[in-house]
Formats: sequence, structure tokens, C-alpha cells
Amino acid sequence: MPRSVYLLPIVLVAVVGLLSSIFIVDEREKALVLQFGRVVQVKETPGLGFKLPLIQEVVRYDDRILSRDVEPLEVTPLDDRRLVVDAFARYRITDVERFRQAVGPGGISAAARRLDSILRAETREVLGSVSSNDILSTDRAALMLRIRNGAIAEANALGLTVIDVRLKRTDLPPANLNATFDRMIAERQREAEDERARGREAAQRTRAAADRTVVELVSDAGRQSQIVQGEADAERNRIFAEAFGADPEFFEFYRSMTAYQRSLRPGNSTMVLSPDNEFFNYLKDDNPVGVTAEAAAAIVVPEDIGGTGETTLDDANVTLPDPDAATEDGATAGN
Repeated sequence: MPRSVYLLPIVLVAVVGLLSSIFIVDEREKALVLQFGRVVQVKETPGLGFKLPLIQEVVRYDDRILSRDVEPLEVTPLDDRRLVVDAFARYRITDVERFRQAVGPGGISAAARRLDSILRAETREVLGSVSSNDILSTDRAALMLRIRNGAIAEANALGLTVIDVRLKRTDLPPANLNATFDRMIAERQREAEDERARGREAAQRTRAAADRTVVELVSDAGRQSQIVQGEADAERNRIFAEAFGADPEFFEFYRSMTAYQRSLRPGNSTMVLSPDNEFFNYLKDDNPVGVTAEAAAAIVVPEDIGGTGETTLDDANVTLPDPDAATEDGATAGN
């Protein structure tokens, strides 16, 4: 038989053995070479690696930043106001040999479960040391930093580095929501009532000040009007006095005409007076101040009604009885 028949299997075995002894590490990975479960080589840089075929194996781990969502957990802050917290973490495998020793063949899934326990414990410890108002305020960033720093030491024992921890949501348990909402409504109603009370107090002060200002303004206006009216009355009296002193007869005539104008108006009650009454001095035929007959007729027009002997002022509704029909006291009753 030809020699090539024996060499071909040997070459094939050699090629297969050579290929199985070479492995490639991606830049996103880290690798361990295990021999019977024991770490014999750590490959952290990307490129080619070599191992013994058949008796050694390569285990690869992700070298990128990984994310882990923690299951929602219930915490009790200092004020006993229970909260449900939902958090997540960012971590990375930094020591693959320690990571292999800590989690064994379970790999990432086993490490994630242990990391969950660490984060839940740190979250309860940190959030249980503060009040719920601190958790819900802007101080939450400092609380997340404390949780991360507390988890770093324990995560390093697993070959992990915790990069960041964030609280996604912080809610109340469903059983406490209604009670919390009722308390919030009561607090807002109390604040609204306080605001309304302060508004009513301010409005009362404003109205009192406005009323006082009105009284002061009206009082001052009344005082000034009385002063002006007094000065006007004084000026009027002075003018009257001067007019009376200059021509007493004309002044008396003017006053009588003014009295006629005010008393002898349409619609007034009927006045029954004696014809020789002093009120009608300037309505008689004799005119001591030189009033013409036309001027007197313009003031009043006497008329004989039905030959009864009574003289009537139609416009003023004034009846002048005949002297012969007058009673002993010079006046008769009228309608």
C-alpha cells in the first residue's frame, strides 16, 4: 500500500488538533482556559489564544457594561410610611478568575441573582435610615450613591464592579394609596382654608380703610361745602343789604315778586285771602313802584267768574273774595 494512505489520517488529526488548540478572544469578551474545572489561563486582551486540545476548554464572559433590574421591593422609612421601590444597576465583570470562583459554572445568571440580593439589602438599609420625604425629594441622588457605595465592596467579592444604581420608581403600596390621597386632600383643603381666611382678613382691612377714607372725604367735603355755602350766604346777605340800602322800595318789590313766583304756581292749593291783604299790594291798580299795567297783567290776570263777585288767579289757583262778601275777620274758608 502507498505510504500516503497512512500519512493522510495523521495529517488530519494534526490539523484538527491544531485548530482545537487555537481560540480567538473578541474585544467585547474575556476568556478563561480551564483544565478539569481549574483555571489555568486568563485571557483578557483580544486576539489569538492557545490551549491544549481535548483536556482544556475556554469559557467566555462579557466584558461590556451589563444592566440588572431589581425586582420591586417594599421598604419602611423612618416615618413608617411604607414605599415600593423599583431600582436597577449597571455593573461589569472586572475579575473573571474571581468571578468564576465565586459563581462557578452558573455564570451571569447566578451572578445576577447574588447581585440582586446585595442590592436589595443595601436599598433596605439606606432607605430605612431616612424619611419618606427625603426619598421623594432631590436628595434621592445622594441616597442612590450610598446604595452603590455599599454594594461595591460585596460585589467586588464576586469579581464585579457596580458602576451605578438608580431608583426608577418610588410608589406607595396599593393598600396605602387611598389613605395617602385622603390625607393629601385634607392638607390641601386646610391650606386653602388658611389662604381664604387670610384673604378675608386682608379684604376686611381694605374695606375698613376704604370706609374710613370715604367718611373722611365726605366729612371734609361737607365741611368745605358748609364753608362755601356760609360765604355765599354772607355774600348774598351783603348784596341784599346793599340793594335794600340803595332803594328800599324796589327791594321790597323784588321780594314780593319772588314770593309770587314761589307761591303762585300751577297745581298749588287754593288760597283764599282778603283783597286788601298786604300779599297782593303789587297786584292792585295802584302801582307804588311804577309797575306798568302790562307787567302786572303778565304776572296775574284777574277774572270775574260767573258774576259771583270773586276774583280768581287761574294759573296760581288763588281766589280773592269780594270785600262785601268777606267775613268779619277778612277771610273765608275755601276748597
